[in-house]
Amino acid sequence: MSPNDWVPPQEWFASRPKNLAAACALFTDPSGRVLVVKPHYRDHWLFVGGQLDEGETPEQACRREVKEEIGLDVELGDLLVVDWTQATAERPFPLLVFIFDGGTLDPEQIRLDRDELVEFRFLPADEARRLLSVNGQRRMPVALEAKRTGTTMYRSNG
Repeated sequence: MSPNDWVPPQEWFASRPKNLAAACALFTDPSGRVLVVKPHYRDHWLFVGGQLDEGETPEQACRREVKEEIGLDVELGDLLVVDWTQATAERPFPLLVFIFDGGTLDPEQIRLDRDELVEFRFLPADEARRLLSVNGQRRMPVALEAKRTGTTMYRSNG
């Protein structure tokens, strides 16, 4: 690289590909049913969680989202899944999703944020899976298997 090829860092970073990142928690109840939540702004259900804010680690974002959405300040368990999903027409950037083990909750512990979420349900995995987006449907069994085996799993577009 010659001195004439030098690009200021701001310009170089601006030219780099962009990625979005999200973090969520897989919670179960004492019976092993999976917690899913229904936001006002989606036609499908989700795990508790959301997008990382600038400067947040995935763990920080997940804990913040859990506190905002269901009113609990939790210590997260193991990282279960890292999933990279390609850009789409609706989302022009790839998405990197981190799924943590949220542990076991009693439904009575949940204080739902009604400004963001319509409702929550603890459901058997098959029922919960049917309510999720296509990406959520492919992530759920991977997260449950990772929780069962204690092994973090990586997926790329499924």
